[in-house]
Amino acid sequence: MNTWAPVTSLSDPRRVMPSAPGARLEAAEAAMVSLEAELRRLSRLGLEWPLARAEHQRRYWRFVRALCAVAVAAEPDLGRAA
Repeated sequence: MNTWAPVTSLSDPRRVMPSAPGARLEAAEAAMVSLEAELRRLSRLGLEWPLARAEHQRRYWRFVRALCAVAVAAEPDLGRAA
């Protein structure tokens, strides 16, 4: 079994990320939410190997989410009056 086979469709690292920083952050958040739900399900079932894979992918997406949050924070506020 491939350890990087996506646990959920939203957590597939091969999918195309949106170009806008805010949309990227939303995609990373969606991946995290889907993985959290899957982790709860796998924990209830007691499936150790799938649980470890899901935890590994959650760490990856937590990092991606943090990078996206930094990009959003660094983006100039276009709606603010100068």
